[in-house]
Amino acid sequence: MRRMAKILARLAFAFLLASMLPEPALAGTTQRAAPGDRADVAAQRVRPQLERDLAVMGLRFGDPVFLRIFKHEHQLELWVRKRDAHVLFRSYPICTWSGALGPKLRAGDGQSPEGFYSVGRGQLNPASQFHLAFNLGYPNAYDRAHGRSGNFLMVHGNCVSIGCYAMGDAQIDEIYTLLDAALRGGQSRVDVHVLPFRFDHPPHADWRTQAWGNFWSNLEQGYRAFAHTQRPPVVDVVGERYRIREAAASR
Repeated sequence: MRRMAKILARLAFAFLLASMLPEPALAGTTQRAAPGDRADVAAQRVRPQLERDLAVMGLRFGDPVFLRIFKHEHQLELWVRKRDAHVLFRSYPICTWSGALGPKLRAGDGQSPEGFYSVGRGQLNPASQFHLAFNLGYPNAYDRAHGRSGNFLMVHGNCVSIGCYAMGDAQIDEIYTLLDAALRGGQSRVDVHVLPFRFDHPPHADWRTQAWGNFWSNLEQGYRAFAHTQRPPVVDVVGERYRIREAAASR
């Protein structure tokens, strides 16, 4: 009986020790990263190629960036600063967005926003349920001046949208990594211009007479200012309108 008790005790100890060890990965599989590590895993995967592609254009990983989103074209542009101007580094297809052309007005309306936004480090979400995400900052000062409501309007992965701009996971890995690198590199905020369409090639010739024509004309000023200088303009809200000023060259 005493010998049996010792054998049982040893078995129990072995079982306890085994339960404390990490579970080995199955052959041919990869272990899923914890949500908090997701951004680091993505960066490790995409950074080497990004650095090579940036270098070809005379750019560096961590340089300041600027984003433009075009609803009608389903396109997100990522620009990188090179000396006193920005150059287009990548154009990414937007997997899906919600609603129709026009701004978001209220929570629950199923609309993706339009306007001039900016993203700081606190708006990055590496643990998003939609892979990786960053908050556009809706409602901004203009939206609030017009009584618009809603929150957590994001650019994220997973290709599903209820008011957000959804990218494929491979695309958001690159966008998030470059955004994060720029903010870590000293850029205080990243400007994001969310526009209904390219004003050089509008989907309708009479867009100025449509319901949102006046609002879109205001957004067009920002589009034209960037086209002229290749620098994101200075944007303020004055009298319930965006005030657009061309950005001066740095000295």
